[in-house]
Amino acid sequence: MQYFIGISPPVVYTNQVSQFRKQWSDNWIDEIVEPHITLKAQGGLTPDESWLENVRKACEKTNRFEATVGGTAFFGEEILYLQVESQGLKKLHERLVEVIEPTDEMIAQYFELDQFIPHLTLAKMSYGLSVRQLKEMAQLASEELSICQFEVDSIRIYQESINGTYRKYMDIPLGSHKS
Repeated sequence: MQYFIGISPPVVYTNQVSQFRKQWSDNWIDEIVEPHITLKAQGGLTPDESWLENVRKACEKTNRFEATVGGTAFFGEEILYLQVESQGLKKLHERLVEVIEPTDEMIAQYFELDQFIPHLTLAKMSYGLSVRQLKEMAQLASEELSICQFEVDSIRIYQESINGTYRKYMDIPLGSHKS
């Protein structure tokens, strides 16, 4: 069983992204996980949940912050995503990596710290789409998906289920005092 940590944009925007992704019948990403901004990948998030209390404490010490989801970009040719701008998100990512303590190999494997690129995945080749479809989707996304700016007030922990999908496990609110 694996976990990862994300940020869930406002429901109206999440629904808009979900409907957009479903325009491609071959795209089964919504069956795997809801639209989310990746904050901390699986590395170090062990099944015994020994990391959970440290994550809670890190969140208590983190102020709410702004995030903006906008234009499209690619990881290689295989993954299409929406870019996310947020200094607070990058700081929280670094704080979570620090308290979870994944190995250097895990940090490299999951593109964390210096390699971390905040993003909201729209589609992947491994979830059913071709390079051509991803390029078509990128073009349409810039026309159909609005920019979303919102205040991040919690993080969401996702847990992998037996069938390989990820579902909400719990939300942890961000604290309001200075860190």
